Amino acid sequence: MPETTKHFYEYLFLNNIRCNIQSENSVAVLQELLDTLKRHTPAIDIERATREVLAREEIFPTIITDGLALPHARLPEISEPLVAVATLPQGVPFDAKGTRVKVVILLLTPLAEPNLHIQLISALANIFLEKSSVDCLASQTTPAAVMQFFRGNRIELDSCLTAADMMRPPVCVLQETDTLQQAISKLTTSRSEELPVVDRDGDLRGVFGLSELLKFTLPEHLLWMEDLSPIDRFQPFADLLKTSTDTKVADVMREEYLSVPETMPAIQLAKLFIVNSVRQMIILDGKGKLAGIVELKDFCGKLFWD
Repeated sequence: MPETTKHFYEYLFLNNIRCNIQSENSVAVLQELLDTLKRHTPAIDIERATREVLAREEIFPTIITDGLALPHARLPEISEPLVAVATLPQGVPFDAKGTRVKVVILLLTPLAEPNLHIQLISALANIFLEKSSVDCLASQTTPAAVMQFFRGNRIELDSCLTAADMMRPPVCVLQETDTLQQAISKLTTSRSEELPVVDRDGDLRGVFGLSELLKFTLPEHLLWMEDLSPIDRFQPFADLLKTSTDTKVADVMREEYLSVPETMPAIQLAKLFIVNSVRQMIILDGKGKLAGIVELKDFCGKLFWD
């Protein structure tokens, strides 16, 4: 039976690889890669592609790991993904902070193919999990060597999107022994409305978020009051802050939460978001350990815009 599994490198061609580019800024690199694709793909609307890619980068630079940028856009006029790669051993500033990248991979995908778009980005993220992979690719001096690098990393594209493709790593978690003060600090500085809570072995114990914080501050007997204006100066909140170093997360976390395996089809996540009216799901690996988080906003962003 012939192999039907697709790999990232099947969308990359030698004439779309540029090595040892000498550029002063990200716009020049992107323009060179776009011009390269245009020379070999006449059907592409280069003005639209340039506009879409640069607008995306201006909103949120696509530096997905140290030294690697993955600018991308979705275009209605193409039927197959287009990929161009540039290696810049000396690096080039790629965002407002001057963050330097050594590898730029430009990805253009069909507008009506969100499944393939997300799979390709997920595959690239897996290839470059190790920082050394970026340095290795940046050191390649010929298109053939770059192509061999990707052929040696046979990251397969799944037949369908899964929860693993949609999740992000749990960059911030709470320990059940953390104090409420520590939890408040982590919630304030994280991008999430709630955070997973784990024990010393890394097993998931519950979640703690802004809702739990407010519920703990305003106990149920106060909620029966129709008018809370007599509680001036936010006294319950002041009382909580006074004891925040003595209260443990385990005492206030929510033990009921929605978790799914990382192998669950992504379309099933969409159903669960709707049916359960939740804004976040916990993703577990094959051993039942915390693997990642999928938030509703990120989920929709990946499908419709990212």
